[in-house]
Amino acid sequence: GDCELPSLFIMARRLALLSAFAALFCSPVSSTVYFKETFDTDPIKEGRWVQSKWKDGEGMTGKFDLSHGEFYHDAKADLGLHTTQDHRFYTASAKFPKFSNKDKTLVIQYQIKNEQAIECGGGYLKIGPAIEDQTKFSGDTKYNIMFGPDICGATRKTHVIFNYNDKNLDRKRDVELRDQKQTHLYTLIVKPDNTYEVRIDNDKVASGSLYEDWPFLKPKMIKDPAQSKPKDWVDEREIDDPEDKRPADWVEEKQIPDSNAKKPEDWDDEEDGDWTPPMMDNPEYKGEWKAKRIPNPAYKGEWVHPEIANPEFVDDPTIYSYDDFSMVGIDLWQVKAGSIFDNIIITDSIEEAEAFAKETFEPLAKAEKEKKEAKDKADKEAADKAAKEAAETSKAADSVSDDDDDTVELKDEL
Repeated sequence: GDCELPSLFIMARRLALLSAFAALFCSPVSSTVYFKETFDTDPIKEGRWVQSKWKDGEGMTGKFDLSHGEFYHDAKADLGLHTTQDHRFYTASAKFPKFSNKDKTLVIQYQIKNEQAIECGGGYLKIGPAIEDQTKFSGDTKYNIMFGPDICGATRKTHVIFNYNDKNLDRKRDVELRDQKQTHLYTLIVKPDNTYEVRIDNDKVASGSLYEDWPFLKPKMIKDPAQSKPKDWVDEREIDDPEDKRPADWVEEKQIPDSNAKKPEDWDDEEDGDWTPPMMDNPEYKGEWKAKRIPNPAYKGEWVHPEIANPEFVDDPTIYSYDDFSMVGIDLWQVKAGSIFDNIIITDSIEEAEAFAKETFEPLAKAEKEKKEAKDKADKEAADKAAKEAAETSKAADSVSDDDDDTVELKDEL
């Protein structure tokens, strides 16, 4: 009986230690949201965003307002920053506390809906260091990353542009875009191991190595400028067989004079010149003779230019990293307005961005799809009804016309 209390005490201590370890190793990893904008209230009137004046002098500054578009889930939550005037520049920016993505994952995510039939216009964001006077934000303002869709003429792609050593580098191969009129979710993930991922509507559409897909660094190896292909190098795989001879009866003439043609009786050699019979296809023609090809005994293979280490190559394990992110901007030219930006998030957590999309984008996408399908069905039913009524009206008119014709014929007979 005296040993029961110490035993219970030891068990309690063990349980407490187990709980402490569980709390230490199972607690969620902390994440940071550097910027979040839902546009539920007017960001320009309230000062969260500043519209640039760089095109005011030309009268080309486009007006923003708030809109949820034709189809939406929640009238307030689905409000977004909306471009309203055709043939205008749209430039606005928002500042946030400065951060660096060194040794961290960077996630940039936002929604855009293009309800207009977009002909030439962007729908991307620029993220980089803040400028002191945001009214001077322009197309020349330096940025770190530009991300999002762009359509103009033959250009139809999702831009993923990184600024490196003051040069803007676009991806070597285009990333697809989705430009249907419903809302689309664009997500860019950049990791400290210099890999990346692009998602559209939560679907992965591009991923890989920053080194391989952008020209950040000069090539490690280059062709040796001191080497060139030897003059006697033979890289012709096959040659004509010197033993192969054209047959004596081989006919190469495509056309011959028509032996059945007769000189017209009224042909006058003095006036018309010498008569020559017309040409006809040669029935004996066998085509152009070519010697048989054989392997070239002198063939050495394709010459490969020797490579050397590039003396200008400088490795950089931190191409993914920027020291200063402190401003996000919209900087667009649109021929046709109507784009709606919403739910921008910049964070170091993929899970945080996914949770935000689940809360905002997914209910909207579901509602848009359902409401569009219902409208399309109602429009089709109305069009079918109108067509049926038009056909019946036309048929009735034809019937009246036929009756009038019969009346006229009866009068004529009388």
